[in-house]
Amino acid sequence: MWKTLRPNRANLVIWQWLLLVLCFVLWYVLTSPTLLPAFYFDDPNKAAFFFGEPQKVLQRIWEWFTGGEIYLHLWITLVETVLAFTLGTALGLGVGLWLALSPLASALFDPYIKAANSMPRVILAPIFGVWFGLGIWSKVALGVTLVFFIVFFNVYQGVKEVSPVVLANARMLGANRKQLLRFVYLPSAMSWVFSSLHTSVGLAFVGSVVGEYLGSARGVGYLILQAEGTFDINTVFAGILVLTAFALILDAIVGMGERRLMKWQPKTGDTEKL
Repeated sequence: MWKTLRPNRANLVIWQWLLLVLCFVLWYVLTSPTLLPAFYFDDPNKAAFFFGEPQKVLQRIWEWFTGGEIYLHLWITLVETVLAFTLGTALGLGVGLWLALSPLASALFDPYIKAANSMPRVILAPIFGVWFGLGIWSKVALGVTLVFFIVFFNVYQGVKEVSPVVLANARMLGANRKQLLRFVYLPSAMSWVFSSLHTSVGLAFVGSVVGEYLGSARGVGYLILQAEGTFDINTVFAGILVLTAFALILDAIVGMGERRLMKWQPKTGDTEKL
């Protein structure tokens, strides 16, 4: 009986949805004025004030989408995120390949790359606001700085991990520099690249939302900031859930591209063994 019901490839999605439902049920129980909070709050309504109420959060999301209020703000945030993700990935891939294949340039720029990576990039948001204004490009610039280093270091390491035996064999077969890049270096780095992209999606959203916090009149981050100013915790959680849902959608798109481009890579896991 347990072998049939326990998580496996056939029913894993069902278990994932059940876990999500359980989280919302626990959220409801722990914030209900008539249930558990009465035991650890002098005022039973404090739990709902601090942590929101799931039914009101979902109602707010429904009102946003049925009333059309969310679409312009969501579009702005998604455009900022996609641009930051795309530009950051392209720059990270290009610079990572260049420095990995050029030992002299790598040695020259190494301390500067490490110094820039150690800098808290969020503090650059006000500077980007001065340089690029309060439009989308200041948010895109911040997102690029967050995405770039994740992709860069993974590409750099992926190229460095290429087997010397594979390189020697390719050169013996007459492969030139372009052919080595296309058939050896890039395939070796791709698994590292896609691993970094799953993390980069979330960071691109972080860049957009933080930028909207510091100066914007549109975007989901702006809606969350306005709600925080009026202590509307339900709207804050509604914005967080909307951003999370769309981050998962973008991550799923990245996963589809990974499965399409990485068909040659053997599978390392099997959910049947859970």
